[in-house]
Formats: sequence, structure tokens, C-alpha cells
Amino acid sequence: MPRMILLIAVALALVILVRRAQRQPPHKRRAAYMQIMLGGAVVGVVVLTLMGKMHWIGAALTGALVIARQTLPLLIRLLPMLGSLRGQGAQAAGKKSEVTSRILKMTLDHDSGDLSGVVLEGAHQDWLLDELDREQLDDLMAFCQREDADSAQLLASYLEQRFPEESGAEERSQHQESGQSAGLIRAEALAVLGLSDDADHDDIVAAHRTLIQKLHPDRGGNDYLAAKINEAKDFLLS
Repeated sequence: MPRMILLIAVALALVILVRRAQRQPPHKRRAAYMQIMLGGAVVGVVVLTLMGKMHWIGAALTGALVIARQTLPLLIRLLPMLGSLRGQGAQAAGKKSEVTSRILKMTLDHDSGDLSGVVLEGAHQDWLLDELDREQLDDLMAFCQREDADSAQLLASYLEQRFPEESGAEERSQHQESGQSAGLIRAEALAVLGLSDDADHDDIVAAHRTLIQKLHPDRGGNDYLAAKINEAKDFLLS
């Protein structure tokens, strides 16, 4: 009887964890499933060890493998940081710009001009914009329009690039009619231009020139992001 209760409890816990993993954004689901598998392996090893059906050395090896699996992603994330401390990451740091609003964090790749983003708030929190289908993006736009004008304009910029055949002057004006955004601070302005804190006048001018060539409205670019880039340059040079 106790074993049956334990099995039912484990099965229920597994169902709950799997359903929770399924609600994660797609880019996080693999890690969530891996956590479930590792957790299940640990529980199984502990139970078998306590029942005398597994030698303690096998349990120790399983624990070491779990620790190694958990530590590896951290080491991978630390390697670029260590490289930047040696000055090797300075060039890569200038290749992306970030514009953050209350609901969205948008990233612009300097080389390709491609926009990507992540949702910071709401029903799709932690989802990448590229993971959302059109219906979900429309729901997100409605939420942004209700809650934050800057977020709505950022999302409109992304939609213009992802669905160019649907982007028109009427849609752009609808999302941009809400007025001016809040003033920048230095850290935000540097992030918009993809610069580090020690950027000088020439760095600011060069970054602005590179980005505006890709995004200027006269070249078929994006009005809102071009305005943010101009605002960041003017703020840093003032």
C-alpha cells in the first residue's frame, strides 16, 4: 500500500511538472523537460539506493553527472564574460542595439538590420516574438495599446519587418499616433546605439551613422526606431 501511494504521488508530480513545462515559452521547454528527466533520475536512484538495489557508488556517479549537467550551462555563459574581461568581447558588444519598454525588449542586429525581441510582461511573458504566431502577436499588440504606447510602437516596428506585405502607412500611423516617449537616461541611450559606457564622440557618431543608414525612413526603414536612434545620439552628444 505505501508503495502504491508513493507511485501515485510521483505520477501526479510528474503530470504537474510536464504541464508546467508545456506552458513555458518554446525556447525554454527543452531545459524544463531536461530538469524533469534529471529530477526523475535522482529520485529513482535515491529510491533504489534506499531499497538496497543500487550500490552507493552508482548513486554517487549519478549525482556527479547531474551536477555536471547543471553546471555546464553556467560555464558556457561565463566564457563570453571572461573573454570580454580580456578585451575580446569589445567588438561583438557593438553589434547589437537594445530598446526596452515596459512590455518589450527589442534587439537590432547592426549587420543584418533584423529585429528580435522578448516579452517582459503579460500573458506571453518570457516568450520570444519569433515564437508567437500572428494571432498571438495581435493579442500582444492589443495588450500593448492598452497598457504602454512605447511598447505598441516597438511591436509595430517588429510587425512591419516580419510581415512587410501587411504593413502600410495607415497601420504605422495608428500605432505611432500616441505621442512622444519618455526621456532617455545615459545607459538606455548607449544600449540603443549598441555602445559601451566608455564610448566617445566619434564612437557615438559612427554608431548613429551605421544604424540610421539601415533604418532611416527615406531608405524604407522604420520611423519609430530611427527616431529612437536620433534621440539617443542627441542625448549623448548634448
